[in-house]
Amino acid sequence: MSPAHPLKVLSLFAGIGGFDLGLERTGGFKTVAFCEIEPFARKVLAKHWPRVPCYEDVRELTSERLSADGIAVDAICAGFPCQDLSIAGKRAGLANGTRSGLWAEVARLVGELGPGYVLLENVTNLLAGPDDQPGAWFGRVLGDLASLGYDAEWHCIPASYIGAWHRRDRVWVLAYPDRIVRQQGLSEKPILRQCDVHVQSQGSFEGWPGRSDLPQPRTCGSADGVPKRLHALGNAVVPQIPELIGRAILQSINHTTSQFAKRDCSPVSVSIHDQSDSAGRR
Repeated sequence: MSPAHPLKVLSLFAGIGGFDLGLERTGGFKTVAFCEIEPFARKVLAKHWPRVPCYEDVRELTSERLSADGIAVDAICAGFPCQDLSIAGKRAGLANGTRSGLWAEVARLVGELGPGYVLLENVTNLLAGPDDQPGAWFGRVLGDLASLGYDAEWHCIPASYIGAWHRRDRVWVLAYPDRIVRQQGLSEKPILRQCDVHVQSQGSFEGWPGRSDLPQPRTCGSADGVPKRLHALGNAVVPQIPELIGRAILQSINHTTSQFAKRDCSPVSVSIHDQSDSAGRR
């Protein structure tokens, strides 16, 4: 069941809208603003979301600018740059001046806007690097979120897990204000465990609608309605995964609402359990 009013999403490093396509398919999320600097990706977003504003530079985007434009935000999603984290990249990390260092702008906007949910995606080497201090990059991300009052959980989900023909393993991080854990209560399982990804995903990739009316492209790709530009696709997320995570968030909201109803709206206190498997909660 979707909330009466969809959660309003600010999509940072939006690319061609993979996060937004997946989240909006749940019926419980609506993208209200994009931020994307690449010209081709901006054209794709303008075509498919013509009424949604698209800001260009994340370094210049502020809560004041969004407020002046009448934009309120319930959630932020961001697949921030991986070039300095990837095994195939420079491995310069999250330092200032690096492309992956733009993570600091995500953290800044989380602090300014205080959304109820933050959904992040990046290469799995974010968890491991750097070589001389394994785990420090991810520690920085979790530390920044914690300093802003956010709890977090994470899960590695490859594209092949939902039926794609390529692996494309990525780490997905879901964060929310820790006051929600203390005051509202959550299921004993992390949100990313509240829906069975394996069961829910069977056939989901094949079930997505294509476009049989499109001509077959002359180069690589197929006539499925997806822009065949390798750069844009290479930076895109597989939208079926944000859809699964979005449905888990909505399921958690419904669970919390029903728990309040059963307990006469009395807040419940729930401890945060350490996770030893691939799904983590800080």
